[in-house]
Amino acid sequence: MSGEDRWVRSPVNRLHRHWATRQGCRSVLVLVPHIVAGTRLFELLPLLENDHRVQVVFTQPEAWETWQATQDFLTAHGGVVLPWAQARSGEYDLVLAGSTRGVDDVRGPVLLVPHGGGLAQYRRGRPAKMGESWQPILNVDAAQLLRDGRVRAEAIVLTHDLELEVLTRTCAQAAPFAVVAGDIAFDRLTASLPARAGYRAALGVADGQELVVVSSTWSQASAFGRHPGLFERVLRELPPDRYRVVGLLHPNVWSHHGRWQVRTWLADCLRAGLSLVPPEAGWGAAVVAADQVIGDYGSVTTFAAGLGKPVLMAAESDGPLLPGSPSAVLADAAPRWRMELPLVPQLRAAALAATPELGERVRGLLTSRPGQAAATLRRTMYRLLRLAEPEQVVFPDPLPPPTLLAS
Repeated sequence: MSGEDRWVRSPVNRLHRHWATRQGCRSVLVLVPHIVAGTRLFELLPLLENDHRVQVVFTQPEAWETWQATQDFLTAHGGVVLPWAQARSGEYDLVLAGSTRGVDDVRGPVLLVPHGGGLAQYRRGRPAKMGESWQPILNVDAAQLLRDGRVRAEAIVLTHDLELEVLTRTCAQAAPFAVVAGDIAFDRLTASLPARAGYRAALGVADGQELVVVSSTWSQASAFGRHPGLFERVLRELPPDRYRVVGLLHPNVWSHHGRWQVRTWLADCLRAGLSLVPPEAGWGAAVVAADQVIGDYGSVTTFAAGLGKPVLMAAESDGPLLPGSPSAVLADAAPRWRMELPLVPQLRAAALAATPELGERVRGLLTSRPGQAAATLRRTMYRLLRLAEPEQVVFPDPLPPPTLLAS
């Protein structure tokens, strides 16, 4: 019997009810198609802590085509993981989704949250035919949010009022289901600022050193995709007594190529002093700890700019960014890394370009509900669960100290 055919004893399955120590719990299914969605959804799950009325289980949608790393990610967290066929056969009181993958195949009210910097923040698109103009791909249009004329989620979480305006234009049918909650990831970053010194110590930053975080999203257009020697070049340019270099690679890089391969590609860099943050956790703490960020059009770079960090752009999007989005504003304002010129003076120029006004502008575009995401998300989750919300006030949790990938 294959793993997909073998079902597990599930605390949310009525056939297995006699095994349950806690009876009568509301069931929550968490859809984790990839690590990026998983890390975002695990930021929501603390909002259900200490509630004995709720039972959470997990599944990986479309198990016929998956990344091995996603299953490893779920296994490491220790939850009950249902095979996809089993998950599809059940019915749930709440479904948490960090993407639309799988939401049409499970039964229960869906809460859809963005797994990056918002549903309409930095999407790109290619022309459908030669000669056509480029158009941004928005995850708030009818193609993404409707199936057979029906809205695919009972609650669609947005980070900003401007996203609601985009949604109203692109898919008015879904607008009544929108919840403008702000960004829980950015709220946790700002809540973590007082812990910066501890994060720097965990990353091995010595007194008198500057921490340079080098971040790359995935795809051929990313900083790492365009510049295979990215980390080697940074290490060669920055004296190790004055600079500590930490790398952040998008989880899809690790998932698709494998940890062994990434570490093999960067073996000389690791021996030369590069540290890598693992894909499942730690990127946020590294950004809080950073003095400088070298990055691309990914959401990590935009979050860094929203915290006021100097940003040097190592790669641009291969298509247009949504005008007025935080990534587009940052792309217009941040200096580009000219690799034919020395790096240190360019980092200094990036520091001068990181004005308080730029940070405030990016921050204002990342969220229109600063500090409110946890409370709004918990209220929405309990509404869909049809349970009274706990009385305790909820705040965004500071991030745990970062860990580094073992060398």
